[in-house]
Amino acid sequence: MPPVHAGFFQRFIEQAHAKGQLVVQPRMGFGAIEPMRAGLSAVAELPWATVGTITLDSYTRVGDYQSALQCLNNDSPLNGFPIVTHSLHAVQGLLQGLYRPDFPIQVRHGTAQPQTIFKRMAAAGLDATEGGPVSYCMPYSRLPLANAIEAWAESCRLLADATPHGHIESFGGCLLGQLCPPSLLVAMSLLEALFFRQHGINSVSLSYAQGTSMAQDLGALRAMRELAAEYLGGNHWHVVVYTYMGVFPTTEHGARRLICDSARLARAAGCERLIVKTVAESLQIPSVQDNLDALNMAAQVAHQPLCDDTPDSTAYYEEVLFEARQLVEQVRNLHNDLAVALMQAFARGLLDIPYCLHPDNPGRATTHIDANGALRWANVGNLPLPRSCGLSATGPGIRSAQLFEMLHYTVNRYDQPLH
Repeated sequence: MPPVHAGFFQRFIEQAHAKGQLVVQPRMGFGAIEPMRAGLSAVAELPWATVGTITLDSYTRVGDYQSALQCLNNDSPLNGFPIVTHSLHAVQGLLQGLYRPDFPIQVRHGTAQPQTIFKRMAAAGLDATEGGPVSYCMPYSRLPLANAIEAWAESCRLLADATPHGHIESFGGCLLGQLCPPSLLVAMSLLEALFFRQHGINSVSLSYAQGTSMAQDLGALRAMRELAAEYLGGNHWHVVVYTYMGVFPTTEHGARRLICDSARLARAAGCERLIVKTVAESLQIPSVQDNLDALNMAAQVAHQPLCDDTPDSTAYYEEVLFEARQLVEQVRNLHNDLAVALMQAFARGLLDIPYCLHPDNPGRATTHIDANGALRWANVGNLPLPRSCGLSATGPGIRSAQLFEMLHYTVNRYDQPLH
């Protein structure tokens, strides 16, 4: 069976955006061929602009293909699709008739060393994936950052050699997104996109995780789009918003409100794509129907006229634009090769992910949520930002109780009873 045609992803996103449509996408993965194909088919049949997702299982993410094979042989459940363990013929059969210009499919994996996954993906004819040398190393892996950067450089070249249409979405905008000020998310997404470009991937997307303040998120997304146009040029990139990536509401009304707000955010900010969570997110691995319900809800909200009560985001836009540009420029000035620059930036503390315990992360920067619900620096550590961006130069320090409150800020807010 010959590989299916590649190059659908970015073209589909651009065409939908030109029609004023927000593309909605689930986070869906099943172990066996039949349920994975059924899930993709159900998403493809929705009356909205949709992208299919093949999310890989946790064994495949860490290269444990033998355990994935044992699960398949024993009919044991997997929390995703083992794309390397299934035969190439089986993967091509999964895609046949589904993967087409009006229904692109993205592979989502969470892997710090994805070379084998990229090879299988390219052999099957798939052209779109996500991740990054920093965002899939910190905090999801203990692999040394240097190894992850080398692995991702090789993976980019593998995909670029396999197809001229390869697309990679940076996961940099979701780095502990519930605890990172937007400027770091914007900067990291841009730096990873530039890294992909430097290693042969021309088509990229930038991610941004919905945060604790609609006004701050709107300002951050405006800044992200402006900086993307500046650093990446006018073509072959887009922005994807993620429904909140932190502790999710446990009530149905809270989850629905949060999902709907993420759709309003993406629409108001002029973004092209939305990764949608489900109402069942805090309770179980979502079913196909859970995903379909969430996609329908988000798409319906995105098709409604924009409200007149959009919060003023100008001050946040100016703040994020300044801080993110400072971070990007300081890293780029370290070395022409972004692989080297990223290593040096973390070694010097010019990049620092709050509350990330990876050994290569400096761990000095901290954050807090202010009285308006915006996520801000508490201590900027050695980040190349004015000391005034934080509460103080040396701390006040964040206690465990405060950290717990921040982690649960959104769930407590949205789970409040409706009046």
